[in-house]
Amino acid sequence: MIQRINPQPQWSDAVVHNGTAYFVEVPESGTDITSQSQALLAQAERTLAKVGSDKGQLLQATIYLKHMADRATFNELWAQWLPAGCAPARVCVSAEMASPDFLLEIAFVAAVQS
Repeated sequence: MIQRINPQPQWSDAVVHNGTAYFVEVPESGTDITSQSQALLAQAERTLAKVGSDKGQLLQATIYLKHMADRATFNELWAQWLPAGCAPARVCVSAEMASPDFLLEIAFVAAVQS
């Protein structure tokens, strides 16, 4: 069974299948990499809770940064946010964002507790 959370014509907020959740977050607030990263990571925690998971269950993250110069700042925030010993597999790439206001987007994959 596939569970789609808040499906829209172009995306769902999250999709859960076979004990795995897939979702993407874009910052809902903030004007710099620090504030946008903090907002996005808080949003991710809320989404993880909705699907029955948490940040300790992250399996993979694909991080898209508008400016690779922001990588060091982002990495500090990321390391503070993750529980010790729970870093997922990840990639961090530079990309053009869908909105000119976004400085990052993250695609997450997480295990869901049954």
